[in-house]
Amino acid sequence: TWKWVVGPMFLYLCERLVRFWRSQQKVVITKVVIHPFKTIELQMMKKGFKMEVGQYIFVKCPAVSKLEWHPFTLTSAPEEDYFSIHVRIVGDWTEGLFNVCGCDKQEFQEAWKLPKIAVDGPFGTASEDVFSYETVMLVGAGIGVTPFASVLKSVWYKYCHDATNLKLKKIYFYWLCRDTHAFEWFADLLQSLEAQMQERNNAEFLSYNIYLTGWDETQATHFVVHHEEEKDVITGLKQKTLYGRPNWENEFRTIAGNHPGSRIGVFLCGPEALADTLNKQSISNSEADPRGVHFIFNKENF
Repeated sequence: TWKWVVGPMFLYLCERLVRFWRSQQKVVITKVVIHPFKTIELQMMKKGFKMEVGQYIFVKCPAVSKLEWHPFTLTSAPEEDYFSIHVRIVGDWTEGLFNVCGCDKQEFQEAWKLPKIAVDGPFGTASEDVFSYETVMLVGAGIGVTPFASVLKSVWYKYCHDATNLKLKKIYFYWLCRDTHAFEWFADLLQSLEAQMQERNNAEFLSYNIYLTGWDETQATHFVVHHEEEKDVITGLKQKTLYGRPNWENEFRTIAGNHPGSRIGVFLCGPEALADTLNKQSISNSEADPRGVHFIFNKENF
């Protein structure tokens, strides 16, 4: 038995040593941004840190806990000179991080007072393959939208730099949230992308649908009077917020009809129940003919 155990144990110990060495490298918090609904953004720098879209890191804050490591998706783009994460305050550890970063104080926080942070990673996810397709469906549920913040930022940087060499030609973005609070920090990015794409006369590049799943049409009746306004009253975007849950069968059929003979990447960051639904739709709407439309499903969740 020992012959079969020694090899894997040696590899495991090597991996632990590499992770320990990486976690000891100095990380500098350059900026802390407080977003609505108790969500904070940490912008950091680390020597030699290289990332791809959609990757995640493990974070430890010794001032909160000397042993706990927590995974967070990177929300910055590889083209930016820093890396960032968005942290929603939902438990003891995140509450402690919120406090040690001085977010509970009204006065300006000096940089030297910010806590030390240890970072391990980045680690790869399925979202890295976004740029391998001409057409993609991005589906985020709640805070699961964070990897697509990185994707959309990177798409914009690549589009501005050299749009002709960008293989990705069409993005269908779906964001599902139970309440309006979760929209507030991410809507700014969508507003910026929406305005910039219109300036370049390519508004069709990004199609997005935002669903407020905790409400239905009867609960949203008082918003109907504002439906004819240019911008949505909840998100401030031109695309109006939809209520309830999407009809995935209709969405897949419509996209398949718009892109015959294409390989379409379907990327999800969300719960298992939604993953099962999208996986079944990807299979049922893919054609048997190799020259027909094919949906390739990719998922990630913590």
